[in-house]
Amino acid sequence: MRGVWAGVGGRGFLGVAAWAGVGAWAVLRDGSFDYRLIALGALLPDAFDAAAGHRAFAHTLVFAVGSLAVVMLATMNRRVLRRHLIALPVGFLGHLVLDAVWASKVLFWWPAFGDWGRTGIVPATPLLVVRELVGIGVGVMIVRRFGLRNAPARGEVFRTGRRTPGGSALD
Repeated sequence: MRGVWAGVGGRGFLGVAAWAGVGAWAVLRDGSFDYRLIALGALLPDAFDAAAGHRAFAHTLVFAVGSLAVVMLATMNRRVLRRHLIALPVGFLGHLVLDAVWASKVLFWWPAFGDWGRTGIVPATPLLVVRELVGIGVGVMIVRRFGLRNAPARGEVFRTGRRTPGGSALD
């Protein structure tokens, strides 16, 4: 399990947030998503499971799909709010991919195959450092690709969570 996607950025906090945003942009190409919430959603499973000290409920497909269902049901007839909040479950799903949770049948498909086990949230320090450095590298790529070197562009992202590569926000 440890070596499945060791170099991708999973289980490193900056790596997960950065890769989730980049991955969502690469797949969706949708400037209307709030990419701040995608990054937050990618970080929350580790925060939620920290109390258990290992990957648990927030690292299951039940949690990610359940959160999607909650957003869909809670935002019926509120399209603008739905378009905003849907980014959180997208981040949760991105976390499952980047954390290679799908490689653990008992964790990913919990409760179908029993207990979710005791896999730690934070990897060994050398691996964590490498993953965080990869995350910083992806962050630098995001700054360059989305033109975030200038203050107005950064302010736009901090205010709206939206920006197209080399362009402006799509509202």
